[in-house]
Amino acid sequence: MERIDLLQTLLEREKDKRDAALAEWRAACAQAEAARQQADSLVAYRAEYQARWRAQFSRSATIEVLRCYQGFIERLEQAVQMQQGVLAQAMGRADAARDRLRHRETKVATVQRLIERRLQAAQLREHRRDQKTTDEAAQRLGWARSAALAAA
Repeated sequence: MERIDLLQTLLEREKDKRDAALAEWRAACAQAEAARQQADSLVAYRAEYQARWRAQFSRSATIEVLRCYQGFIERLEQAVQMQQGVLAQAMGRADAARDRLRHRETKVATVQRLIERRLQAAQLREHRRDQKTTDEAAQRLGWARSAALAAA
């Protein structure tokens, strides 16, 4: 049973590592979601800004205002692209964290199966030992009866 105790300790450690990996994955997913929301907000703002100024430009606009608009749109486009890069990185971190979580879950399941097999093997040995003891007692009883019948 000492080996089972060691395996139980190993199982607890693996479960702790799995739980840490789960927390890491959840945090990475939350960061990815926040990055996605930020990217969506920037894209929506860009579309709103462009629509508002298109209406303004349809009436009239000076070259100076047009240059300011174009400069701001360029900076806004850069911000959108940067945020999409941040989102891609966050999604990559979430995927990597999910892979680590799967690895940890596999380890926990492996140790659990090993413990189950060891316990089943111990039960089988115990059953065989009990059967052997019962068979030997029955055999001794049979010999004793044979000896008693022969003496009588």
